Amino acid sequence: MITIVPMRAALGFVATLFACSLAIEARAEDASPWLRDGHSAVRLLAGSRSGAVLLGGIAFQLQPGWKTYWRTPGDSGVPPRFDFSKSENIEAVTILWPAPTKFDDGAGGHSLGYHDQIVLPLRIVAKNADKPVTLRAAINYAVCEKLCIPVEADTELAFNSVASTEDSALFAALDTVPKPANVGDPNPLTIRDVKRDGKSTVLVDVVAPADAKQVNLFVEGPTPDWGLPVPKLLEQSPPGVKRFSFELDGLPPGTNPEGAALKLTLVGGEHSYEFNINLE
Repeated sequence: MITIVPMRAALGFVATLFACSLAIEARAEDASPWLRDGHSAVRLLAGSRSGAVLLGGIAFQLQPGWKTYWRTPGDSGVPPRFDFSKSENIEAVTILWPAPTKFDDGAGGHSLGYHDQIVLPLRIVAKNADKPVTLRAAINYAVCEKLCIPVEADTELAFNSVASTEDSALFAALDTVPKPANVGDPNPLTIRDVKRDGKSTVLVDVVAPADAKQVNLFVEGPTPDWGLPVPKLLEQSPPGVKRFSFELDGLPPGTNPEGAALKLTLVGGEHSYEFNINLE
């Protein structure tokens, strides 16, 4: 039996296929291809283009049981490194780091990083808002289970879309980046006080919601060569606060910590905040 398809229906079917192919092509242009190794994959994401400041991202996928690291890896681990110097028409790239997870490193300490999947948002400033922008990234990171494996990836992506299909993923990632805060701010999760206890111990008092099942505090020095330990939650804390403690260990040789600019990242449930303080 021969079936005759009306011309209008046939043209509609072709138009639908054409529209679908354009949507797939547009989606492909908003993300670079996945670059895969044995335990992870990485690619670039491009947000909608408007003006000289663009939103992008670096997306990682990790196999179950494997993790990669935050900008400060904790007591063990390897921080990722990114080189954007071969990009075109880009003045600056700022990486915005989502709040990390704390892992037992198997050696009595803790490492800080991500598992399953993560998007690192990028704030990109174009040199000329009216010219094409191409982001090129040389990415060096480690994926770890019991052992760590180094990974190198070189990828690039042009920013073309007025309305990107990756905007929702990028905005969701932005929501996981700790918000700037000051000591004593009336947020549901906040740092109430930071003080010294003797020569080498720092105490940090935290106020957290009653339903917060787990609260973590991370500390970074003013430069990457500071290797401060992960703060520990003390079993006995003053009423109404969770008290964390860390030692002024891992400083560069000859460094005086007085007045040093420290960054404290506080994470609890859906809340995360970043505090900049000067050590007294």
